[in-house]
Parts: sequence; C-alpha cells; structure tokens
Amino acid sequence: MSPDPTPLVAATGICKSFGRREVLHEVAIEVRPGEIVALIGPNGSGKSTLARILLGILAPTAGRVVRRPGLRVGYVPQRLPIDIVLPLPVSRLLTLTASATREAMIHALEEVGAPDLLDESASSLSGGELQRVLLARALLRDPDLLVLDEPTANVDFNGQIELFELIGRIRGRRGCGVLTISHDLHLVMAATDRVICLNGHVCCEGVPGTVSKHPAYLQIFGPHAATSFAVYTHDHDHEHGLDGGVVTAHDRSRHGHTHDHPHDRGGKTARP
Repeated sequence: MSPDPTPLVAATGICKSFGRREVLHEVAIEVRPGEIVALIGPNGSGKSTLARILLGILAPTAGRVVRRPGLRVGYVPQRLPIDIVLPLPVSRLLTLTASATREAMIHALEEVGAPDLLDESASSLSGGELQRVLLARALLRDPDLLVLDEPTANVDFNGQIELFELIGRIRGRRGCGVLTISHDLHLVMAATDRVICLNGHVCCEGVPGTVSKHPAYLQIFGPHAATSFAVYTHDHDHEHGLDGGVVTAHDRSRHGHTHDHPHDRGGKTARP
C-alpha cells in the first residue's frame, strides 16, 4: 500500500508581525510523508518563527495552517530550554517532556548511534552527542514529522556529515517527513529532496539543483554558493532550466546554459 500523499502539515498565506515589524509575508509551505525539506535563509529571515507557527507554538498574524489529524511531531529545538551544565543525566533529559521506559530510551539511542549515553551526564556530552540525544528524544514520540531547528549547531563538519546521513537513514526506515531549518549551507542542499529559500517571504523553492542556480538564492548567499556546496546530481539524457523544465539541445545552443538537476521534478519560484 502506498503512503498517504496528504501533506503532514501545509500552510498558506502565512504572515507574522511583532509590533510594526513584519517577519513573514505570504509564506506557503508543506511537508509530505517521506520527504526531507530544507528551509534555508540568512539569520533573521523568519525560519524559526515559521517553524513555531507550523508546530502551533505561535499563532500567525494571517494565514492558515492545516495539520494532518493525529499528527505526531518530534521537535529538536535550536536552543534547549534548560541549562545542561546542571547535573542532569541523559535518561532524565530524554523524559523531560514525555515518559518512556528504559528499554524505549535505549532503543532510541541505538537508532541515533549513541547506545552508551543513557547514564551519562548531559553536561559531559560533545555537541554531536547532544544533538544525537535530542534527536533520540524526538524519536521517542514515534513522529510522523521531524522538525529540526539548526540541527548542526555546535557540531564540527564531520559530525554534520554524519548527522545528515543519520537523518536520511531515519527517514528511510520510518517513512516520516523531515523539515530541517538552517542558515548553514554545508550539506543542507545535498541532503534534502526539496529546498525552500526564505527571507521574510519565499524567494525560491524547488529541488536543490534548481534552487542553487536561482537568482534570488545567489543574491542572498553570493555567487560562490552554487559551486562551493555539494548538490546531489545524477547523469541523464537531458538538462533543466531554472524553472525546472527540460532544456533541449536546440535550447542550449540558443541560450548557452545548462543545468544539473538531481530529480526529474520542477521547482517553483516566487518573487525575489
């Protein structure tokens, strides 16, 4: 039986203001089962605000959010609401928001590759270990949707690679949707199915290869961004333009542009 194609969460026309300052303007986003969506943008672009609106933590000033009935969400926040310098064992950190058996906690830690951390002090963990523990805590909810806000914060580059590979394996095993929020481009573009570039509004949206060449993306991140970060590509007998459409040999000879594309799907664009 094929998975239910209904979006796990879908938002349209989202606006959010704090006083006179508008942080989000007419934003639309959806995450479907089994896909990894990366929400990227510079600091202050409204990424975390949008995530909190999608989760129901914040109410939008305007717009509508629809969540699948009974949706279970696992959330890894950008910042912990507690001070891990306190003598807090990992087992307690895992159960701060919900109860779980020791067996369930061990299983979750095994899934994230940290089976020996259950009785360690949270204050002794490295940045990468802490992120794995927080991910295990999210998995204890058996989520349909994983929301990861800056998951590679305080993690070294090798740890970032391992973390994104881990997220991909979790998606593969569980079939859950994943929304990753980040301002860092390291691997984000390569480790996702669809990218949404946000800067108060949706600047561009599509598969990574399309977005990485879009003028709005290049304006925000600079012309080096398209070449200095990995993007999945594969060989096929055609190429794509910025709109995601197939470019024929005749088109290439006329316009002199080519485009690597990781999937045979088009991307959407919005106002730059």
